[in-house]
Amino acid sequence: MSSFHTLEQLGWCQPFWQLDPALYRLASPQGITQPKLIHANDDVAQLIGLDPNQSKRAAFLRLFSGHTLLKNMQPLAMKYAGHQFGVYNPALGDGRGLLLGQVNHQQSVWDIHLKGAGKTPYSRQGDGRAVLRASIREYLCSEAMHHLGIATTRALCLIDSSEPVMREEIENAATLARVSQSHVRFGHFEYLYHSNQHHLLAPLSDTIIKQHFPEVSNDLHPYLSMFNAVVAKTATLIAQWQAIGFCHGVMNTDNMSIIGQTLDYGPFAFLDQYQADYVCNASDYEGRYAFNRQPDIAQWNLSALALALTPLVCKNKLNQALAEFEPLLIAHYRHLMLAKLGLSQAQADDGDLIRAVMRIIADQRLDYTLFWRHLSHAHTAKDMHFMLSNTAEFDTWFTQYSERSAREPSNKRQQQQRMQANNPKYILRNHLVQRAIELAQTGDYSEVVKLFDLLQHPYAEQPEFEQYSLGPSDARRLAPLSCSS
Repeated sequence: MSSFHTLEQLGWCQPFWQLDPALYRLASPQGITQPKLIHANDDVAQLIGLDPNQSKRAAFLRLFSGHTLLKNMQPLAMKYAGHQFGVYNPALGDGRGLLLGQVNHQQSVWDIHLKGAGKTPYSRQGDGRAVLRASIREYLCSEAMHHLGIATTRALCLIDSSEPVMREEIENAATLARVSQSHVRFGHFEYLYHSNQHHLLAPLSDTIIKQHFPEVSNDLHPYLSMFNAVVAKTATLIAQWQAIGFCHGVMNTDNMSIIGQTLDYGPFAFLDQYQADYVCNASDYEGRYAFNRQPDIAQWNLSALALALTPLVCKNKLNQALAEFEPLLIAHYRHLMLAKLGLSQAQADDGDLIRAVMRIIADQRLDYTLFWRHLSHAHTAKDMHFMLSNTAEFDTWFTQYSERSAREPSNKRQQQQRMQANNPKYILRNHLVQRAIELAQTGDYSEVVKLFDLLQHPYAEQPEFEQYSLGPSDARRLAPLSCSS
């Protein structure tokens, strides 16, 4: 008997609905005009226990385009607050998305969140819609991040429409069914704290502990242990972003996941030519969310969460937990960078080796992903000369690197295999997704599908897609992107 089910047979449940109504408002989706399924993610369908063939049903399209609901569904819009560009904003919440329901499959609860579902009680002056452009970017990038091994929300399907919406120009509305084990953000806790609803902090924390950190439920101070776990998960996530060269662009506290996932893909970018202070968000005039500031901002955001937890946990204990963020991040980042170098056993001089190669990458404005991928195939320093403007500096470093590699228990072939498993050949470069968007806006979704398939195997050679590994030409190099979606 198959373990996969129809939409109606899924293990629908509603644990979030059992929390205080201060954390949400019931709302109904408003269907988009003439919906058309662009793509359905079979892997995510199976993740939640859904038969992938269900995407062929008219009921699937109606449900995830916002036109119908399943029996007993009561969609809700989450209420939260947050610091946006460092300024507290109490008037936030799900303004264009609804938590359609939650599915219990194989002892895991999955949120099914419909993005672009129309106006909610928290839409403020917005129309509640998501545009096709931004929906394609999130659909592809969340899948790319997953296959790079980075914690992220994912998406079940992507749906286009003929409904016009106005942003900088008129665009098509779209919906995206986002899937995660939690959509709770730092901003949920901030909302309860700053609105003086402190009595609701413990029930929310209890729910998070039960679903995501059950190992701390019997601790003497479980809420402190929960915060420790959030600090550790966030440190791991940011280390992964920095090692892979991912710039989120909008690290507001309402975009920070309580379970340490990459959440809310807006004007993100993977680095092409390396620039430490790269800003991918056109609205970030002061560079608050520049690539090299992401670790500091993550710690700042954790401090905002710590403040919100002070009714439950001693401030000194929270500060001690917060102080662990930087060493945890540095340790995990170094581990990841050693893997990129094919090294498995940490040694005292590794920090110098990593800093030296990063200086070369930065000074010569090398393509970050291509440099590491080519290095994973290089046998001599000369194998890398074709992409360098200063070969002497690199040759000196490569000699040091070769000496360090010789102290490993593994041989060079094994080290290169390790490098190729940790340095992707394919990332979702902005010029690639922009091309897919431009075609999709004409009704041609073939490039969306091609990129989706390609990004399933970012570490594989896939020689038939060689051109997709290359950085953009100057003509396709994109300026920082808008937040609007």
